[in-house]
Amino acid sequence: MNVRILGCSGSIARGSRTTAFLLGERVLVDCGTGVGELDVAEMRHVTHVFLSHSHLDHIAALPLLLDTVGTRRPAPLHVYALPETLQALRAHIFNDVIWPDFTRIPSPEAPMVRLHPLGVGDVLVAAGITLEVLPARHSVPAVGYAARGDGAWWIYSGDTEGNTPAFWQRVNALQAEPPGIGALVIETAFGNREQLLARKSRHLSPADLARELAHLEPPARFPICITHAKPSEGSTVMDEVRALVLAHEALQLVDLRTLDVLRV
Repeated sequence: MNVRILGCSGSIARGSRTTAFLLGERVLVDCGTGVGELDVAEMRHVTHVFLSHSHLDHIAALPLLLDTVGTRRPAPLHVYALPETLQALRAHIFNDVIWPDFTRIPSPEAPMVRLHPLGVGDVLVAAGITLEVLPARHSVPAVGYAARGDGAWWIYSGDTEGNTPAFWQRVNALQAEPPGIGALVIETAFGNREQLLARKSRHLSPADLARELAHLEPPARFPICITHAKPSEGSTVMDEVRALVLAHEALQLVDLRTLDVLRV
């Protein structure tokens, strides 16, 4: 399975787009400003969107995606998320104030988008890709995902202040079973100098990340891909991650900003 990194930044700047991953050609995990990397034809191919949580950097492009290709699609776009996330979309985005209610346009019977609730532990198949919903702990209700096409699992932590034991138990279980894990994408939003801010906003710093990765059962033979660093913090974050994590255990570390595609 090809995972195209459309955006992996914690905010915007020139060359920095917020979180969006394209799995194959039809499945988006999160819908941040990175969706703007797709052309109109590629946007039309997207049939399913899986959201990790309701924060703007992860949903910003969803209403604009519908505005661009909603009338050119043969069927509604299917959006999956926690019930709390879907309620936030209904109340604050598709409310005919911030944006038209595309869940009822052009009609309630044939809308441009359908919203589907999911829960931790659910397993779904979309466009030939299996997705399992993983627990996440953030400032709003949130999830991560494990996804698999024709190869190994791709694991995405979502935004987190520190994953639950259940998250790491599932990661270790997937690692131990064929086909194993192809990559783990985990956030580190702030450098250690901003550790207090990171914790208040329920994100990870490099020091927190090192403690998180200690839950991995060795040997971890897959790359650990760092995502969601703020544009002004990216270089500092990666320097501190390498120093802290490599001092703890030799892991394969990847700055996700340097990649266009992950093959798993």
